[in-house]
Amino acid sequence: MKTLLCYVGVVVESYKPYIAMLLVQFVYAGMALFSKAAVAKGMNPFVFVVYRQAFASLAIAPFAFFLESKKTSPLSYYLLCKIFLISLFGLTLSLNLYYVAINYTTATFAAATTNLIPSITIVMAGLLRMESVSIKHVHGIAKVLGSITGVFGALVYAFLKGPPLNFMKWYNHESQKQITDSSIKVGSFEDWIKGALIMLAANTAWSFWLILQGPIIKEYPAKIRLTSLQCFFSCIQSTFWAVAAERNPSAWKLGWDIHLLSIVYCGVIVTGITYWLQVWAIEKKGPVFTSIFTPFALIITAIFSVFLWKETLYWGSVGGAVLLVVGLYSVLWGKNKEEMVKSVRNDEENQNDQTKGENILECITHH
Repeated sequence: MKTLLCYVGVVVESYKPYIAMLLVQFVYAGMALFSKAAVAKGMNPFVFVVYRQAFASLAIAPFAFFLESKKTSPLSYYLLCKIFLISLFGLTLSLNLYYVAINYTTATFAAATTNLIPSITIVMAGLLRMESVSIKHVHGIAKVLGSITGVFGALVYAFLKGPPLNFMKWYNHESQKQITDSSIKVGSFEDWIKGALIMLAANTAWSFWLILQGPIIKEYPAKIRLTSLQCFFSCIQSTFWAVAAERNPSAWKLGWDIHLLSIVYCGVIVTGITYWLQVWAIEKKGPVFTSIFTPFALIITAIFSVFLWKETLYWGSVGGAVLLVVGLYSVLWGKNKEEMVKSVRNDEENQNDQTKGENILECITHH
C-alpha cells in the first residue's frame, strides 16, 4: 500500500508543472473573455487599465515586501527613471492598446494573436542585435519560417473569414440574431481591421517590454519588487492617459457588476497567481516548456466563446489560428535547438580548456 501511495505521489509530482501551465492558460482565457465582456458592456478601456494596474500593484506589493525584504538591490534615481520608461513603453502602451483593440474584435482573436508574441520578440531582438538568427543552420531557418508563418496566420485570421463552422446542430443564424449579449458584438469590417492593427501594435509593445526585462533584471534582480514597481508606474501613467481620454466622471464609478469582477480577476488573479505559477514552472522545466502551452488559451477561449456567447467561428479564422500555432511551435523549436547547440559548444570549450590545462600541468610536472 505504501509503495502504491509513493508511486502515486511521484506521478502527481511529475505532472504538477503540466497542471500548473494548463491552469495558467485557463486564467489567460478568462482574461480575454472577461476583458471583452467588460469593455463591450460600456467600460472605458483606459479606465479599465488604471483599475487593473492598481489592483495588481496592491496584490503584488505584500509579496515584494515580505519575500524580498532581505534583498539589497540598490535603486538609484537613474534606475528608477529607466524602470519608469520601460513601464511606459511596455506595460502602459501595450495594455491600453490591447483593451482598445478588444473592443473592435473578439476574445478569441485576442487570444489567437498572443501566439504571435514570440515571433515578434525574436524579430525585434534580431533587429536590436540581441538575438542571433543564422539561416545557415536548421534552427535559424525554423525561427525565420516560424515568424513568417505566424505573421501570415495573423493576416489570414484578420482578413479571411470564409464560411462559418456549422458543426453544432443547435447553433444557426436565427439563434445568432436573438443574442442580446453585446460581449461578442463587433462592428463593421473597417472596425475589425482597425482592431486587428491595434492588437498587432499592442503585441509589438509587449514584445518590446519582454526584451527589456532581461537587461533591467540584471540591474535590479529583485523580480517581485521590480514587477510591483512597473505595475505601480503603469497605473500612474494610465491614469493621466485615462483622464485625458475620458472626461465623464461617471465612467470611473464601479459597482457590483461585470466591470468590478473583470478588474479584480485581471489585476489580482492574472497578474498575481499566474506570475507565481509561471516562475515556478520555468524553474522546474524551463521557459520553452511554459511557452508550449500558449495555444491552449486560444482553444479554451474559442470553446467558451461558442458555448457562452454563441460566437460564430469561421474556417478562415481556424486556418489562421492553425498557422499561428504552427509558427509558434516552429519558433520555439528553433530557439530550443539553438540553446542546445550553444550548451554543447560551451561544454566542448570547457572540456578543451580543461584538457589544455591538464596537458600544461603534465608538461610542467615532467619538466
